[in-house]
Amino acid sequence: MSTDLPEYYFRVRDNGAFVFRIDTKNRQRRIEMDQIAVINIRNGEIKPHGGRTLSDADLIRIKDWMHDRSILLAHRDMDDIHRAVDYLNTTTHWAQSKAREDQLEEITDSLLLAMHDLRSVLVRKKADRMMKSIKKPD
Repeated sequence: MSTDLPEYYFRVRDNGAFVFRIDTKNRQRRIEMDQIAVINIRNGEIKPHGGRTLSDADLIRIKDWMHDRSILLAHRDMDDIHRAVDYLNTTTHWAQSKAREDQLEEITDSLLLAMHDLRSVLVRKKADRMMKSIKKPD
C-alpha cells in the first residue's frame, strides 16, 4: 500500500457516491475517513454531510470526480451494448447449430419478444434521426 493516500475517497453507490476526506495526520497514524458529502451523478446534486460547508477545493475535487465518473459510466454502457451484439451473434449460432428443441421451446417466445421490442425502438430512433437530418437547413 502506498504511503501517499489521496485526500478524498469516493465510496461508489447507485447514482453517485459518499465522499470522505482522508486524514492520516493524527497521533496514532491511523487512517480516518470523515464523510463530507453525498453526491448524485444523475442529477448533479452535491449534499454536504452533517451540516458541513464544503470548501472550494472540496467542490472542485468532487465535480472533477463526478465528471470522470460520468465518462467512465458512459464508456461502460457502450461496452455493455457491444457485448450484447456479441451475445446476440453467439445466441444465433447456438440456436442454429447446438440448441435442442426443448431448449429452443424454453427461450423462443421471450427472446422473440425482446428482439421485437429492441427492433421497434431502434427503427423508431433511426427514423427520428433521419427526419432531423432532413429538416436541418444547411
